[in-house]
Amino acid sequence: MIFKIILTIHIISGFTGLLLGTLLLIRKKGDVIHKKLGKVFTLAMVSTGLCAFYLSYVHPNLFLFIVGVFTIYLSISGYRMIHLKKAHLGQKPKIGDAFLTILMLISSIIFFYIGFKYMLAKQIFGIVYILFGSISLRLCSVEYKAYTGKVTDKLYGLKNHIGRMTGAYIAAFTAFLVINNTFLPAVLAWSLPGIIGGIFIGRTLRKLKSQKSNQYQ
Repeated sequence: MIFKIILTIHIISGFTGLLLGTLLLIRKKGDVIHKKLGKVFTLAMVSTGLCAFYLSYVHPNLFLFIVGVFTIYLSISGYRMIHLKKAHLGQKPKIGDAFLTILMLISSIIFFYIGFKYMLAKQIFGIVYILFGSISLRLCSVEYKAYTGKVTDKLYGLKNHIGRMTGAYIAAFTAFLVINNTFLPAVLAWSLPGIIGGIFIGRTLRKLKSQKSNQYQ
């Protein structure tokens, strides 16, 4: 009974996140509606991730657990990043942010361990774990700059907000694709959304940087 309830919440939250995430990607950014939808999106993603923890425990599924980790981390840290508008002036993250970073750093070590263990056993899925570990470590290194006052980019908070919220959307889409996949090799179903999403994020951030540069000229 509890499993069915959690599964239903997981599905509804995931669908809500995908729907709002798509809407947020295509509509105007920064207005009141965007902020309100963003809060609901964040709550939906956190709910999806928490449910994933329970579901992956009852029916052991390491990949579902990892997606839950990324979904929660990216949505919360992405939401928090928009408040670091003065990181380049020495503004520091809060204690709660540091706790989240430490948890992700520990997760990245675990991902690497599992990945190399799989690779030594000649299992190609080890590549996916190593990819997750690399992404986790990279995200933590970005946050480390804020903790140590080494941020020089005026767009630090905004860039990371965009990248991480989009990343949370990618995590949710990845889970959706894997569950419903009937034609792609499993390793591609897990990694392709992240690769395509990474390219999209990169292009968006370069465009943002170009627009801001033109404003200062």
